[in-house]
Amino acid sequence: MPVPESSDRVALVTGAGRGIGRAVAIALSRQGLRVALTARSAAELAETAQACPADTLVVPADLLDLSGVDQVFDQVEDAWGPVTDLVLNAGTSGSARIERTSDEDWQHTLDLNLTAPFRCVRRAVPAMRASGNGRIVAIASVAGKVGEPYIAAYTASKHGLLGLVRSAAAELAGDGVTVNAVCPGYVDTPMTDATVRAIAAATGRTPEQARDALARKQPTGRLVTPDEVADVVLLCLANPSITGQAINVDGGAVQS
Repeated sequence: MPVPESSDRVALVTGAGRGIGRAVAIALSRQGLRVALTARSAAELAETAQACPADTLVVPADLLDLSGVDQVFDQVEDAWGPVTDLVLNAGTSGSARIERTSDEDWQHTLDLNLTAPFRCVRRAVPAMRASGNGRIVAIASVAGKVGEPYIAAYTASKHGLLGLVRSAAAELAGDGVTVNAVCPGYVDTPMTDATVRAIAAATGRTPEQARDALARKQPTGRLVTPDEVADVVLLCLANPSITGQAINVDGGAVQS
């Protein structure tokens, strides 16, 4: 579904340097949106920008920095005006037994997967309210709906992210602002590559066996592609009647 009035819209994609964030940025750019790209790696952002056919703005930043979110939004607003389409993709994952999950790992996961998105939403909302229009999409996970062993911090952060999405959607629906989440299963991205390496190291399986095990968690028998996730993000940005939803893109693993 094409995004309407795309030439007047300003998108900001966090975690845009690779994986799902890169796929979303390219998809939005192909729709004619001006796309601001942020992540920690300037080199990866430059690669994403090179793949985008329309105007891009590269804004390297660390969203864990207390001033990072404001700095990003300030640069975008100075260049193009207020953000109309916010895609919250930056995040982290990890795996450990509960008793081996340190306070530092727990806090880092919550900070990046939940607190940073909250700060971005808080920063974007005033301009969206004022204009009577806005779109916010968070890349969550099916781990935000069900629990799996060894990922307590990640699962807790994604459950919290869905809570933020639902509450914000209820609050902003009357202001013309939609807020949704896209919940992928295992996606063929660098983050999944890291999961594969961790499984192989912990279990003695080959990387190929570990990747196949993740693929078989989904009834389709394969990993989701980043472009398939990006397609659902575009749907959420285009349709003003979809709000407060958490849409699974997981090959049928979680039916909800």
